[in-house]
Amino acid sequence: MKKLALVLGSLLVVGSVASAKEVMPAPTPEPEKVIEYVEKPVIVYRDREVTPAWRPNGSVDVQYRWYGETENKTPSENDWANPDNNNAGRLQTETKINFTEKQRLEIRTRNFHTLRSDKSNAENDQLRLRHFYNFGKLGSSKVNATSRLEYKQANGDAGKKHVEASVFFDFADYIYSNNFFKVEKFGLRTGYIHDWAGHSSGKDGQEFGKGTSNKAILNFESEYTLPLGFSAELNVYNGYDWHNKKYGITNRADKKHGYYGAMEAYIYQHTPLYKTNNLELSFDFEGGYDPYTWHQYKIVDNDGDRRTYQVYMLPTFQAAYKPTEFVKLYAAAGAEYRNWAVTKESDAKDWRWQPTAWAGMKVTF
Repeated sequence: MKKLALVLGSLLVVGSVASAKEVMPAPTPEPEKVIEYVEKPVIVYRDREVTPAWRPNGSVDVQYRWYGETENKTPSENDWANPDNNNAGRLQTETKINFTEKQRLEIRTRNFHTLRSDKSNAENDQLRLRHFYNFGKLGSSKVNATSRLEYKQANGDAGKKHVEASVFFDFADYIYSNNFFKVEKFGLRTGYIHDWAGHSSGKDGQEFGKGTSNKAILNFESEYTLPLGFSAELNVYNGYDWHNKKYGITNRADKKHGYYGAMEAYIYQHTPLYKTNNLELSFDFEGGYDPYTWHQYKIVDNDGDRRTYQVYMLPTFQAAYKPTEFVKLYAAAGAEYRNWAVTKESDAKDWRWQPTAWAGMKVTF
């Protein structure tokens, strides 16, 4: 019995050990990887404007102007009247083309015709061409340089002709400006002018009885913006003139050369009376010296005086309508007050009113 009990006990111990070896602990599962998606913020600049690429641009302005009859004009009082445009009309076309960022071309034609007058004013017809090249700032300075080549021809092929080559140096950035007073243009122009008439370009200049002349110029030109709708312009032209043909001098021998000058001084004012998105009615005013001239000698062509001047004022009511962004229609009516014919400084007189009106269309592209 004891042996049996020992045997059974031994078997029980061996079975327990074997069972213990077969039982393995369950593996602990690894935690799942968590993948996080982080969205980066996208910043949108809604107020940032992208500058479009530059392209050629310009405008075409076609205008017709009517000149009425000078106030109180009678056959024996012609000195009161506008000698060039009395009871007359003018068709003007002006084209401006910016064909590069630095170059532009301006073409202006003016054609005059009579309405109720028998006197022809075709001698005032004019073609003017101007080419500009902007050189930009000179070195590290604030001076901007722009060249101008100009050709003018009056009254067709037989009329007066004019060529000019000049450079304008603008010092406006050196002049103090603020919200009440702004200098738009302020500088000097230097250059050369050659004038002739018809086909006359020789030394004697006898053809058509006109002759030729050459001028060296040094001009001052300026423009200003003022408060309350005002603006101003002041120009002083200076030159030395030498002729291939003598011109008449009062009480002295004829001369071939001499100093000359002129001053233009204008004031402008624009007052809006009614305005919507595409329509504006306004009152406009301009006036001043147009021009005041002087010469080294008493020129026969200046009625024997060294100095002459015209002073004028032109109030008008104007309307401008823009049916589209690129088209502008406009019209104006008023009267001009000026000493039309008697301009000698010593006895300038006869300031008289002349009614005038104009209408036109300007298209930009």
